[in-house]
Amino acid sequence: MKAAFTLTQKQLSPFLLGAALKRPVFIWGAPGIGKSALVEQFAASVGIPCVSLLGSQLAPEDIAGVPQIQGDVSRFFPPAMIARKKPYCLFLDELNACKTEVQKSMYSLIHEHRVGDYLMPKGSIVIAAGNREQDSAIVKPMSSALINRMIHVTLTVSTKDWLEWAHESAIHPVVVEYISLRPSQLWSPPPKSQEPFSTPRSWHMLSDALHEFGEKITADFLQMLAF
Repeated sequence: MKAAFTLTQKQLSPFLLGAALKRPVFIWGAPGIGKSALVEQFAASVGIPCVSLLGSQLAPEDIAGVPQIQGDVSRFFPPAMIARKKPYCLFLDELNACKTEVQKSMYSLIHEHRVGDYLMPKGSIVIAAGNREQDSAIVKPMSSALINRMIHVTLTVSTKDWLEWAHESAIHPVVVEYISLRPSQLWSPPPKSQEPFSTPRSWHMLSDALHEFGEKITADFLQMLAF
């Protein structure tokens, strides 16, 4: 699916501030470019907790809950992770990796902030995200009814935005300098074969390793790159 808006990492938060407070938003993008982290940062910036559900691991009852008999009727009780008393950001990660039955269970949750008799507290936000078909990731078709319940944007990688974030986030200076000199290597399209590829997430992982193991591994890394 081609979204109407394409945004960089730095542009996403202001967009969510204007849009997600009114309507659910779906963020499309390749694996490893920071969708989840950016949503968590946005939730923190507006002062509400972020509750993440991973679509590929959900069953319908994880959303709709299970029935219990109360007097002469039965009622569905959603899980405690969803049924909260204070406003929160519900992040439906990998929404388009859900089975069809799970997607159906989310219709009223996404559109009306409601599951059975439970209504999300006023001020709550629903944001979803998923990979694209061309990313060689696990994706399933979403129904037109589900697609039409959300505003759609595509997140793209900006080396400039990432480097600004890297300087503020204590990314290892070797990684920062390497990407500064070779910006095209920050992200590469997911290959069709099963092999590693470059993403902001993988460079962050390398930074963590360099910090963890110190000068020895850093020297070996520099020698390997002839840096």
